[in-house]
Amino acid sequence: MKHMLPNLPYAVSALEPHISAHTMAVHHGQHHAGYVNALNLALDTAPELLQGRPAHWLLLNLDLVPETIRSTVRNNAGGHLNHSMFWQSMSPGAGGKLNGALGDSIDQAFGSVATFKTSFEDAGRKLFGSGWVWLVKSPNGDDTLRILTTTGHDNPLTHGFYPLLVNDVWEHAYYLQHESDRGAYLKNWWLVANWKEAGRRLARAARNAELPWKASDDELLVMSN
Repeated sequence: MKHMLPNLPYAVSALEPHISAHTMAVHHGQHHAGYVNALNLALDTAPELLQGRPAHWLLLNLDLVPETIRSTVRNNAGGHLNHSMFWQSMSPGAGGKLNGALGDSIDQAFGSVATFKTSFEDAGRKLFGSGWVWLVKSPNGDDTLRILTTTGHDNPLTHGFYPLLVNDVWEHAYYLQHESDRGAYLKNWWLVANWKEAGRRLARAARNAELPWKASDDELLVMSN
């Protein structure tokens, strides 16, 4: 079963003027599609156990991936997973006032939503090179929210954190519209930030649903034989 490029959850022009249709078309149709294609190509000759596995399973079980394709799978499964969440982290007509359980959790962790936004932008602006800036919580019962940055296509799941919201700070996410001004892109991004989706993910994490998993003992036995 091949990995598939997910459809955007809105029209390619739906986030304008904050994110241009041209940026979205290139970002989704070329960059994200490229990661999906490269991942499928790398997995063509992989063991049967790896076939049809979701991207996050592959990232959490990289020790089961043959060394000859491990780096390729890590980079492209990460690119596929991160972008899939990124599209969901935005929505037309989003932004606005943040309240409810997510707002309360952000107030508790950062003091205020305004402070959180400033810290999130600062983390993204200071990240050297290409990567991502995340709002996360621990999937292990720790309800404290944190801001993390990851380089390349690394994902917080591999470090034990559950992602709630993500912004892409690779240059291809903003260069067509903001050129080299990453700070302007980060500040403008709040106008499309999907708080509803982040709140949904917080609620699911609290119910211990949709959390990452490692390979089972039976699957490890199959791989060792």
